[in-house]
Amino acid sequence: MLEVVYLQRVANEIKDVGLYNLILQDVQKIAGKDKLTTEEIIDILNKHPQILEDYKKLNVEYNLSNIHLRNIPLDDLNEDCKKKAEKINKNLDLLRSIEKYTLDFEQSSTLVIIFSVEFFVLFSVQYFIVLLNLKAWQWWIYALFAMSIVIAWIYAKKERKKYEKNSKIFDKVYEETKKLLEELENGKCICKDDLIIKECEDHV
Repeated sequence: MLEVVYLQRVANEIKDVGLYNLILQDVQKIAGKDKLTTEEIIDILNKHPQILEDYKKLNVEYNLSNIHLRNIPLDDLNEDCKKKAEKINKNLDLLRSIEKYTLDFEQSSTLVIIFSVEFFVLFSVQYFIVLLNLKAWQWWIYALFAMSIVIAWIYAKKERKKYEKNSKIFDKVYEETKKLLEELENGKCICKDDLIIKECEDHV
């Protein structure tokens, strides 16, 4: 089946790009040696799916896409191929736009931002009470802080649901896209090698 993630690129990046050094160390431990070829890394990726998941997670955290395919050019396709290609292109655009939701919410930047805002609010509370000598107003200030915690909790709960919903959509569309790509390739509508983005411009 035609994959949306290109393992040759994954292996090359793990081997040569500093961003993936921790993943490379895990691969080296599995292999029991320091010097590895891309073929050996690909073999480990196939046998240890968690390594690939770690790679994909790291990319999402750094706003790098795990969709290693470009959209299909439509101009030279017949009508049957073109219809499926348009659907694939639409799917690829959707996958790229909701890719961040494949992270666990607890590990997402959204939760980090929520905690950061609450920390700032807490710091501000202490500042107003202690440094500005507003002890007479401290219970009102603490009440505002408590309200901010409730608001943050409600927002976090809403965002968690959004992550769960979009993660399910991503998985469904990802599998659908792989099947459609395979159908087009088997029907000689596309050539897989022409679509693969073999290296990330952010790494070059």
